[in-house]
Amino acid sequence: MPNVLLIDSDRDNAMLESSLMQQSLACVRIPYDGHFLNRVMDIRPDVLVFHVSTPLPALLEDLSQLNLKSPLPVLMFANDAPLDLLGKVVAAAVDIHLVESVESLRLNSLIHIARTRFLANQALKADLEAARDQLEGRKLIDRAKAILIKTQSFSEDQAYHTLRKLAMDRNITLGEMAKNVIAMADLLK
Repeated sequence: MPNVLLIDSDRDNAMLESSLMQQSLACVRIPYDGHFLNRVMDIRPDVLVFHVSTPLPALLEDLSQLNLKSPLPVLMFANDAPLDLLGKVVAAAVDIHLVESVESLRLNSLIHIARTRFLANQALKADLEAARDQLEGRKLIDRAKAILIKTQSFSEDQAYHTLRKLAMDRNITLGEMAKNVIAMADLLK
């Protein structure tokens, strides 16, 4: 069972808290205030649940900061969602944002969906970071090959095989070897 952190804001959350408890979810309730980020970091819940009239910019900024420091699935119930705020809600990494009455919702399913969506987004972020790292490594390898082509009059194929052999001989990755070649070339300038 996930641990749910219910954040009190401008709405009465007694009914939402009761619904969470009826679903046998471990629920802790705290107010939304200036200590929000620190308290979330201390409690370390599995899911954040909000019930607000309208998502305030300060709250969305705090959620964006939380997403950078310690991302969590976020479920937000709102009574109103102005169109100009919807982009900010998405940017704040709110996994589910519903403009609907809390009483009629199946909380357990929504929490499960929020967690699943959160995990899918985290996987996408990790894949993107890996692709960026791979692209950066390719750029370094191409730059190192260009240095070898220019300084040693190697063909592109010879430069690549030289980099590869040097990396294997030193038991390091091709990217690390490329960094070493670039660093050495910069020293010799």
